[in-house]
Amino acid sequence: MATQIVRMGLPPSGKSVAALVALTLFLLHAHAQPSANPLAIKLIAEVELKTTEQGRETTKLMPADRVVPGDRLIYTLEVRNTAATTLPAPTVDTPVPTHMRYVTDSAAGPGTQVSYSVDGGQSFDVPENLKVAGPNGELRAAESADYTHIRWQFKSSLKANSVAFVRFRAVAK
Repeated sequence: MATQIVRMGLPPSGKSVAALVALTLFLLHAHAQPSANPLAIKLIAEVELKTTEQGRETTKLMPADRVVPGDRLIYTLEVRNTAATTLPAPTVDTPVPTHMRYVTDSAAGPGTQVSYSVDGGQSFDVPENLKVAGPNGELRAAESADYTHIRWQFKSSLKANSVAFVRFRAVAK
């Protein structure tokens, strides 16, 4: 069976991510039959709020209804196999929203291999292999601020009716 690649779409810009939070379950299919795809993805965007209570600093996660420059967000993708059968190791791609800057080394997912794109999701590789054009056209090593997309390649299959979580952090520009 072929590897299943699911590409997520996020709103391209805006000061509020209410539309992003409103993004709910959607289905895609690797064989061009959207209604037959058992892989569903739910995106959850939360902002980190630091508070001090009784002299102790705590961090709370709240829904990202309004975001201002400097806010740190955690994006969690809930990857759910809605089928009654096991799916071969899926691949999940998502763009870094254009109004956000990816936080270095923050993409994670148990049992996944993470790679990045600097060309709008056309190609993916590990950070040390990514290059972008510098101001004079010369190639330079890509920085995390250059990343346009993140890819999680699951190392194993996704069991029937199971859920896996992947996430990344970003800062509002």
